[in-house]
Amino acid sequence: MSAFEHGFPFDPAYGRTLDQLLATPAPAPPDGFDTFWQARHEAARRVETAPAVGPQEEERDGFRIFGVSFTSVGGLRLGGWLVLPADGPAERGFVIGHGYGGRQETGPAVPLPLPRSAAILPCVRGMGARSRRPGIPGDADRHVLHGIASRDTYVIGDCVADLWCAASALLELVPELMTPGGARLGYAGESFGGGLGALALPWDDRFACGLLTVPTFGHHPLRLTLPCAGSGEAVRARHRDHPEIMDVLPYFDAATAASRIRIPMMIAPALFDPSVPPPGQFAVYNALTGPRELHVLTAGHVEHPGAAAEAKGLLAAGQRFFAERLAPRP
Repeated sequence: MSAFEHGFPFDPAYGRTLDQLLATPAPAPPDGFDTFWQARHEAARRVETAPAVGPQEEERDGFRIFGVSFTSVGGLRLGGWLVLPADGPAERGFVIGHGYGGRQETGPAVPLPLPRSAAILPCVRGMGARSRRPGIPGDADRHVLHGIASRDTYVIGDCVADLWCAASALLELVPELMTPGGARLGYAGESFGGGLGALALPWDDRFACGLLTVPTFGHHPLRLTLPCAGSGEAVRARHRDHPEIMDVLPYFDAATAASRIRIPMMIAPALFDPSVPPPGQFAVYNALTGPRELHVLTAGHVEHPGAAAEAKGLLAAGQRFFAERLAPRP
């Protein structure tokens, strides 16, 4: 992959072969890692999300799409989209994360991972057209540094909580997704949303399975040594001037968190990625100890020959994965 044509001043394959990527471990957890996240999750589950649905904005591909808002931790009101089947009740439910930069007013991508599903597609705090908030930077390079001086103020922790609160809002709006055994939601997230998903899923038993595509935030100690064109470069620059942020970053390591995930997972990392270094992506997959599937992509965050075919193949793989693991609601 180092011969892959590109114009970057570094090798977006980082000189690694697939075998080397599959040998990238997860960092050991810092002291109090589990208790920190369990407390964050418990606080998010206590939030009264008070979801509100706006008028229908469009209908396509068998789904009706609405604007939605809900309350997250800190009393912050966030926005996004609610997607419902055009006909009949929802058989499955999803929370779908977004990449850095958020979602704009063009609406969510459809189709969902499965037909006849309900989904909430939140914009986490500071991101996208519907969750820009005063005091929270809206661009990736500044957002990823917001509050980074402390694990208790780092915005990434609140963004993870936004996903938990989005799940609560979805279940309140679509109560038929609840079964006698509890909720069984799927999670799908790409890049930023993939990293947030890895941090969110270990602690929330409402999720039955997840798909993370080119996930970020994996193996921070290694990421700090790898140049990139994504938000990780802003973290690298901050670390050069403030090495003490390494007291914070281990609590937000997607690979460390992945070692706590027990539900079935599919990970789709890339061999070549200028924005999210592949070693960190593969570290997320390698850390998993539960049922797991690997779907290797040629490249991420860059156009390349065959990209459309790869995207189609990933969609089909994800649909199969979720269909096998999310039984339809009776």
